[in-house]
Amino acid sequence: MKPHWQGVFPAITTQLNKDGSLDLDATITHVEVLLASGVTGLIFLGSLGENQSLLAEEKREVMNRMVKHVSGRVPVLSGVAESSVAEACRYVREGEVMGMDGFMLMPPMVYKSPDPRESLHHFRTVARATGLPIMIYNNPLSYGHDVTPELFAELAGQKNIVALKESSGNPRRITDLHNRVGGRYAIFTGVDDLVLESSILGIDGWVAGTGIAFPEENQHFWELTRRGEWVQAREIYRWFTPLLHLDTHPKFVQYLKLAVQECGLGREWVRAPRLPLVGPERKAVLQIIRDGIRNRPKLPRRK
Repeated sequence: MKPHWQGVFPAITTQLNKDGSLDLDATITHVEVLLASGVTGLIFLGSLGENQSLLAEEKREVMNRMVKHVSGRVPVLSGVAESSVAEACRYVREGEVMGMDGFMLMPPMVYKSPDPRESLHHFRTVARATGLPIMIYNNPLSYGHDVTPELFAELAGQKNIVALKESSGNPRRITDLHNRVGGRYAIFTGVDDLVLESSILGIDGWVAGTGIAFPEENQHFWELTRRGEWVQAREIYRWFTPLLHLDTHPKFVQYLKLAVQECGLGREWVRAPRLPLVGPERKAVLQIIRDGIRNRPKLPRRK
């Protein structure tokens, strides 16, 4: 079971009102802009979607509305970031009934574990709870569970684990994965400011963060990499990189929601315990975003 997931699958924010309540109409408005740019999938309720800060019923409300709205135009995936295996299994079962197309499965959120046996147990058990395809999210820097190429080889027997989001920050992993597991999984990068390097080494897709604020430029850049037009891709990348760096900071949710707001595609409001940016930090991030907007590259007209 390997759906041909490829291309840009942006990790979309969950738009909120200033009081922290859900603003699903604003989220849908952003969805339409992303779809118009040419993305080939959508991932809701990832880390950027503030999964861990939402109530269980809110997650289901978000996904029920988004599945109905997208209505099969592209695959709709939900992040799974529960703190227990049992709750993660319940969520994917309900998601299957709801009509989701798949999941981006994060490691257990309750604690960091150096024991790969526990990580593998989590991934296998949740995968067995659903017939839908799953992308494993490997982000050892943030979540303390490292799914190495050797561990992905061990997971290969679980047929509905079909893709991986490689966010270790080590582009060597791309080649190691090709050598260790061949074409078993669709390989996505999840580190914005390593996407060009990862593309050269060979990936199927990109779980984009900063691109949700600059969807046209993001999609154009991605298409350049698909055609192997590396000189032009490098030129765009040099403009894009200061913005892409915003995706790799601990406050990436606040940074990217602020970028979305500056580009007129949403609002910066976040769910506590996160708080909007203030003071010199806000000023510095705004400078990066506004410099990026001012120096946007002129793109060819889409056919």
